[in-house]
Amino acid sequence: MRALFITLLMTLVSFASAAESVPEELPPLDPAYVGVHGMVLMNQSSSIFAYHLPLYRKPHNVQLLYKLEVKSVALVQLIRDNDLVTIKPKPFNLQRLMRGEKMAIEADIYMGHFERDGMLVYENMTLNFAKKLYVRKLESAKPSKVKALDDESLDTKVVDAKAVEDKSSELQPSSNEQVYDVVSYGKSDRIYIHRLQQAPSFDHLIHIDVDAGCLPTFRTSTAVPKRTELQYKFLNCGTMKPLYYETEDFKKR
Repeated sequence: MRALFITLLMTLVSFASAAESVPEELPPLDPAYVGVHGMVLMNQSSSIFAYHLPLYRKPHNVQLLYKLEVKSVALVQLIRDNDLVTIKPKPFNLQRLMRGEKMAIEADIYMGHFERDGMLVYENMTLNFAKKLYVRKLESAKPSKVKALDDESLDTKVVDAKAVEDKSSELQPSSNEQVYDVVSYGKSDRIYIHRLQQAPSFDHLIHIDVDAGCLPTFRTSTAVPKRTELQYKFLNCGTMKPLYYETEDFKKR
């Protein structure tokens, strides 16, 4: 009798374990997110990152940061030695990366911006997207919800890359109140990502290795400050490395 009880108990435990191991079924991919999703490649020491070049319109209305697995020494040197390296991937569905999938993507590598007279360096190179660090979908603010930024809406906390979730997607009105999300991916490594606003706005990423006394929210002289002004705002943050700055795609049309 005791042996039968133990057998039944072990069977129930096995069923429970099997149920827990069944992966959560995800909704189907939205085909509207298929496209050529240009990205900028950045490095900090030997770590290589890919940041999606966002736009206000679908399918590019996403701020997204990934860590790559790169074995090519030549590619690491190219990224390290140049101010701007971008990629033009084969068409794929961006939602796969938004979900955090690990995937290999073929892309052409450009020194400079691939849409602005950049120089093609490598064709059809396979890039391994290993870990999602950040994603924020950009959506227009609903009229009933549009409001000026206040102290509460400016609260931003350091987030662990292991548990990062989608950020609030609603685009705030263009303002000189700047808000950054902070992604932690190492013991003391932080990447500050500017939360894009409605046009005119700017895209900006900066690496900080010690963030004592570093404020993720501050005022600037204009809604689209110069890069030098932004670097001055991070002066007390420790050792910093500017990673990316863009204004052209976020001008008011």
